[in-house]
Amino acid sequence: MAHQAEADRRPYSATVSIRATEQWEKELLEDPKNRLALSALSANNASSVLTQRSTVVADTQNFNIKIGLEGAPITNQRSSGRCWLFAATNVFRVAIMKRYNLKEFELSQAYLFYWDKLEKANYLLEQILDTVDEDLEGRLVQTLLASPVGDGGQWDMVANLVEKYGLVPQSLYPDSFNAQNSSTMSSLITTKLRENALELRRLASNSPDAKQSLGAVKEHMMRDIHRILTIMLGPPPNPDKEMTWEYHDKDEKFQRLTTTPLKFASELSSEAGIKANSGTNIHELFSLVNDPRNRYNQLLSVSRLGNIIDMRPVRYVNVDMGTMKQACIAMLRADIPIFFGSDVGKYSNRQSGIMDTNLVDYELGFNIHLGLSKAQRLMTHESAMTHAMVLTAVHVVDDKAVRWRVQNSWGEGSGSKGWFVMSDRWMDEFVYQAVVDPKFVDKSVQEVLKQTPKM
Repeated sequence: MAHQAEADRRPYSATVSIRATEQWEKELLEDPKNRLALSALSANNASSVLTQRSTVVADTQNFNIKIGLEGAPITNQRSSGRCWLFAATNVFRVAIMKRYNLKEFELSQAYLFYWDKLEKANYLLEQILDTVDEDLEGRLVQTLLASPVGDGGQWDMVANLVEKYGLVPQSLYPDSFNAQNSSTMSSLITTKLRENALELRRLASNSPDAKQSLGAVKEHMMRDIHRILTIMLGPPPNPDKEMTWEYHDKDEKFQRLTTTPLKFASELSSEAGIKANSGTNIHELFSLVNDPRNRYNQLLSVSRLGNIIDMRPVRYVNVDMGTMKQACIAMLRADIPIFFGSDVGKYSNRQSGIMDTNLVDYELGFNIHLGLSKAQRLMTHESAMTHAMVLTAVHVVDDKAVRWRVQNSWGEGSGSKGWFVMSDRWMDEFVYQAVVDPKFVDKSVQEVLKQTPKM
């Protein structure tokens, strides 16, 4: 208290004072606790040293509400940002595994990845033509050019891909090296698209009707992107042409299915597909988000965020966490997995697979207070939705969730053979999205989808 009173009397300084730092260091090292912290934390990973054993012991893989078929095997996105495609296909595959009596199954993430990259390239060129009158160095155009074909995406974007291109078993379009290691491919495409963007803007500035007069130019640009993708990922199946999938069901009986990618995907909405998925039509799922910066029961969107022109826009229904968790528990009780988005890097351990706000005690180690709210973390860019995974179970005590079971896409070497556990408090603070069936939310929440979204 004496030190604080003395500090309060000091005049304000806009610069760092060497004399002041000497005094701070002296006072710091007078405390034995700080000397112990110095010895431990300067020589080791701080998050490892400050991991709370009681939290590790408490966060077990035991749950009293769990879907019957979680899907196998554990998938691995490797060195790519395809988590949203893995999470989505891991949700889709459960219905397919039930429909075709499968023990293990993977959908081709690379198939959707290929078409997403091509569509994002087209989406950027269309946005460039639409913003010709905007300043090149203004915020809008610079944002469009920042990461035009990034690996990431949103639920509505994968819904668009499945609607237009369908689904393919992974055995018919497996990962190439560049699907698993996407940085070089994405960088090359981005460089070419930025060059194309400047050329389109130059040509459009001299054309009264750019979209009509520059069709051939844009097509040539798209052929370049198509060439890069096809060489680096391999030619994908045609959405409308027949493919033959041969497999063994879980009774080891050989099976053969001839269909198209679009027809294969449409099975999820067929009477048999809906029945296999406990009455849920996968194609009707929509996103709940929890963004406390904005009013709840409000439709949100992001201007010019998308992948396929003239298809489903990216939309989120903003709700409180209670509403989101209630819908998730109801879906798990109904035997349906849940796609969700979170900030996976906060208070988590990749090796143990634990996500818990009490996992690492930074306040203890550094004698500081960390008090940002969820809204404040979003406002200051301290947190954002960075990773998509799948919920398959929850442990509920006295009608309150305690912990959740998470299927990740980082391979069996992470977590408990690929499975993570998330505390309910961590969900409150770092989960932002859950994709749900409309029937598991109140009518008032469903009605929000009819609103004009806030951008």
